[in-house]
Amino acid sequence: MVTETAVAPKPASAPDQGLSIELLERMLVEQPRDPNVWSALGSLLRQQGKVQQAIACQHRALEFDPEHSGAWTNLGNVLADQERYDEAIAAHEKAVTLSKGAFSHVVNYTVALRHARRFERAVQVIDHALKVAPGNVSLRWDRVLTLLQLGRYEEGFRDYDCRLDLPSYQNRKPPGVLWDGSPLDGRTILLNTEQGFGDALLTARYVPLVKARGGRVILECHPELRRLLDGLPGVDAFIPAGSELPPYDVYCPLMSLPERLGTTVDSVPPPTPVSVPADARAKAATLVPKTPGILNVGIIWSGRVTFKDNTRRATTLSRFLRFLEIPKVRLFSLQKGPPEAELETLGTTTLITPLGPHFQDFADTAAALERLDLIIMTDSSVAHLAGSLGRPVWNLLQYMPYWIYGDKGSTTPWYPSMRLFQQETPGDWDGVFADAGQALRQLAASQSTG
Repeated sequence: MVTETAVAPKPASAPDQGLSIELLERMLVEQPRDPNVWSALGSLLRQQGKVQQAIACQHRALEFDPEHSGAWTNLGNVLADQERYDEAIAAHEKAVTLSKGAFSHVVNYTVALRHARRFERAVQVIDHALKVAPGNVSLRWDRVLTLLQLGRYEEGFRDYDCRLDLPSYQNRKPPGVLWDGSPLDGRTILLNTEQGFGDALLTARYVPLVKARGGRVILECHPELRRLLDGLPGVDAFIPAGSELPPYDVYCPLMSLPERLGTTVDSVPPPTPVSVPADARAKAATLVPKTPGILNVGIIWSGRVTFKDNTRRATTLSRFLRFLEIPKVRLFSLQKGPPEAELETLGTTTLITPLGPHFQDFADTAAALERLDLIIMTDSSVAHLAGSLGRPVWNLLQYMPYWIYGDKGSTTPWYPSMRLFQQETPGDWDGVFADAGQALRQLAASQSTG
């Protein structure tokens, strides 16, 4: 799921591609009072995750030139990385004022406003800027994400295709005619995948509706999802993601389907119908035993570590250990990837049953989810899978989550079986886990007395 951060804050004093930290440091020996060099060095340090050093460099630049708009916006970017949004917004406002509305600074400002959940203000700023530069694709995209977060789907989806023109858009763009949503009348349509596994599961629900437009449907599919989507109604043929394209008449990216099919908050289709193979179910039965009176709870604490925003949406296994103190609760780890190592590091493999090593694809994961009474997790593709299966899932969300979860509330129209626990202040996992822990105690108590 990359959409929530597809427009990353842009460093205003970005160094040339050929510059390095070592070179900039040598330049400072010769030019110790040059704010441009200090700010460029701060931008590079930020890219390497050296946040405190990056902040210090931007402050140093501003000591030498308090009206350096680039240093102000670069400072705002790195402060936003730390979720220090009030300070970040103040820095960006200073940058916008000093630069007389430079668009790169406005984009950084609106990204910070959105991450601070000041959505209405973000829309105001963007709309004002778009009057001057209506074609600015970065501003248009940030407007889309902000409107979707507010639940203003008709307005937001209307310009959702602008993402295809973003420099950061790296998905394959098939050649040919982009489908406009009109009747297919026997034509063949290619539905090409983009973004992550979660977005593919999110939007596969639209495939039967596309088929109803009267054409032949080819679905590009990640191999990891192939068995899961094998029985998806409306698919005439599958092709592996990234493979050679077959003949087709029109194409449409999966994430464009909500707009093509007129989705509003009140008309979100039911979740994707998925298939769980018999052999996967048989394997899951040996891994997840059912015991009367015991609540089987699956946990996940991190999504894909390569996802840009994973540091905000993920947490650590240690926070989940409090659930072990609740009577009648048995924990199963569904975690995959490098974060799995935390099970060994914390010495919990005898307390938490690790299921991740047994999963070869999402069909295996789905079979395990069917045998769990509840899944408690930070947001990732498995949340979409659990929601598609109609399994009870408690999604523990960062302060500014993916747009399908909205601005506030504990539910989402995209997954009726999902309950949301969202940070009330940036980075506040303690409050989220306190609320989830209390709810789990109540659920476990009701199970044991029911």
